[in-house]
Amino acid sequence: MSDEYDEELQELLRRKALEQQRKALEEQQKRAEIEAKKEAILRVILTPEARQRLNNVKLVKPEVAEAIENQLIALAQAGRIQTPITDDELKEILAQLTNQTKRDYKITIKERGWK
Repeated sequence: MSDEYDEELQELLRRKALEQQRKALEEQQKRAEIEAKKEAILRVILTPEARQRLNNVKLVKPEVAEAIENQLIALAQAGRIQTPITDDELKEILAQLTNQTKRDYKITIKERGWK
């Protein structure tokens, strides 16, 4: 009787593991599809030099590159930008973005009568 339960348990665990593998594979395929679509769109709206620069940014700051990619795709789909975007135009976009996020710190040290 115990052997039957062990076999059933093993079968349930095996099914569960297969289901999890299938779901993980589906998610991975969906992500790959989305990435392929993004790359295809970026290939159209960016010059090769601009794409290379964006890939370099992605290596250093992936979250910034992701935000720029999504924004450029949205603008291109809405017809609000002229394509293809050159490397110089992408540099300007990156400069504007870094100027927005850059913070200046000012440290003032006041003497308190230390001797």
